[in-house]
Amino acid sequence: MPKRMLRIDISQQTIVLLENGDPLLSYPVSTGRNGAGEQLGSGCTPRGLHKIRLKIGSGCPESCIFVGRRATGEIYTPALAAKHPERDWILTRILWLTGLESGLNRGGSVDTLRRYIYIHGSPDSEPFGVPVSHGCIRMRNHDLLDLFEQVETNMLVEIR
Repeated sequence: MPKRMLRIDISQQTIVLLENGDPLLSYPVSTGRNGAGEQLGSGCTPRGLHKIRLKIGSGCPESCIFVGRRATGEIYTPALAAKHPERDWILTRILWLTGLESGLNRGGSVDTLRRYIYIHGSPDSEPFGVPVSHGCIRMRNHDLLDLFEQVETNMLVEIR
């Protein structure tokens, strides 16, 4: 069986699906505006080896809104965004990550899971290919829908 994993390159602002080390798919992303880092509250994207802990949102419509990892039943629109300019929109699907490296991205104040670091959809009007997130890995909704079908829980995710 082929071994698949995800690689997120912070400097290139890309996510690549690899199979046996060979790239299958590549998408632009947006990682943390504050750069790379693991500290709770930093707004940085954590580095190192992770895995997909949970896949959330299967069957939900594109651009559905999540709050607290639960679909609200709302669909994102520019008009809704104008009413709530302060919100960090989590849309379409969530891939919740957990760190695998004790002291780097697992445990204590550097724990990726407790920091609620996701790969998630974002309004397509947001910039991609530049770091503007609050630490998560943002993707275009249609790209995330495609990727979501290609990945499984416990799949390795390397962020570098």
